[in-house]
Amino acid sequence: MIECVVNVSEGRDAATLDALADSAGDALLDLHRDPHHHRSVLTLAGVDAVRAVARVAVGRIDLTRHDGVHPRIGAVDVVPFVALGRTPSADALAARDDYARWSATELAVPCLLYGPERTLPDVRRAAFAGLLPDHGPDTPHPTAGATAVGARPILVAYNVWLVEPDLSLARRIAREIRRPGLRSLGLQVGDRVQVSMNLVAPDDIGPGVAYDAVAARVPVAGAELVGLVPRRVLLAEPRHRWAELDLAEDRTIEARLDRAGWPWTDRSRR
Repeated sequence: MIECVVNVSEGRDAATLDALADSAGDALLDLHRDPHHHRSVLTLAGVDAVRAVARVAVGRIDLTRHDGVHPRIGAVDVVPFVALGRTPSADALAARDDYARWSATELAVPCLLYGPERTLPDVRRAAFAGLLPDHGPDTPHPTAGATAVGARPILVAYNVWLVEPDLSLARRIAREIRRPGLRSLGLQVGDRVQVSMNLVAPDDIGPGVAYDAVAARVPVAGAELVGLVPRRVLLAEPRHRWAELDLAEDRTIEARLDRAGWPWTDRSRR
């Protein structure tokens, strides 16, 4: 089984979000929208639905009129493929390369690859400034920009809100807690601030560790899980902390796959 976690640069227009969700069909496991980030994350089962989602996104999202606090390079901003269960990582790499070639050819959206070659932060820093696309035009699409297409292990996107809306404080904390396995930024989100994190090694640094790293330095107002979490990461946290950490059994990848009728150990790439 391959999971695809599509990040699109739209978090406000309900009609566009409905169209994106409808295009995914029964492959849609979760939709997380954020109007301040002006960004949504669609968690998809399999490798095919992302193409329908991308067609809708490129057709409806104009990056030249976009504003939002999250860094971005495209309307379809990030498309990572993740091998689940017993599926070999080579299948995620193949899905990544197939999608990038398709997007460049069918949508004229340039794609920059990440995974074994480079990290997603590397792509964000160097796209079109020393790093040219691996597929597609050498310049961004006029309205859809470019896409970072990756193959990666499981990642947990996780935010911790600060009580005090002090952006400089959030940025300082993000620098202090940043380490291998934990990427972090301090972001202003409306009239609030957060430490926004990617837990890239969630079996080692899970939501509890990330939350506590922030809470040890400053009063926190709560946590936010973006998308889904593997069941093993959930079960590694004490049950009495699940609500505090914004975790729940029905927000696991496995629970959503079961609900949608997708076999967890199936290696099919439908």
